Amino acid sequence: MPIFGHISYYRPGDALDSRLALSRAGLHRPTRTGVSGSAEEGAESIILADQYEDDDFRKHDLTYSGSGGRDPRTGRQTAHQELSGRNLYLHKSLATGRPVRVFRRIAVDAGRGYRYEGLYRVVAAVYEPGKAGFRVWKFRLVPEKSSEAKAAL
Repeated sequence: MPIFGHISYYRPGDALDSRLALSRAGLHRPTRTGVSGSAEEGAESIILADQYEDDDFRKHDLTYSGSGGRDPRTGRQTAHQELSGRNLYLHKSLATGRPVRVFRRIAVDAGRGYRYEGLYRVVAAVYEPGKAGFRVWKFRLVPEKSSEAKAAL
């Protein structure tokens, strides 16, 4: 069952060393996919892992590319995405307005880790050509004010 909002004592800026650690802490349950949630309730968390060329993380908002249409061997976009699967989770979050926990892959001393960026809300969804020319779902998320204030502490 999805949990929306902060989990336990984890707050923006906290970092964990692996996807398995995120899963064990209940922060982002799947160890391989970038979106956790359900089509009925929406996305509870996402991970920006520098795998989609249309993702864009900025100070005041972020664009998260939908899933699907990628070649499993090369990771390149080779087909149009559909409004199905995990794309439905984010689309439902747009409708419900529930917060989404955002994690970002970062470089750490021993390799890579994942930093909790805070709670965001999906405020827009567009279906348009991506950098590779195929139509992709792009979800715009903005930070919740309370997440920004806690991250500044």
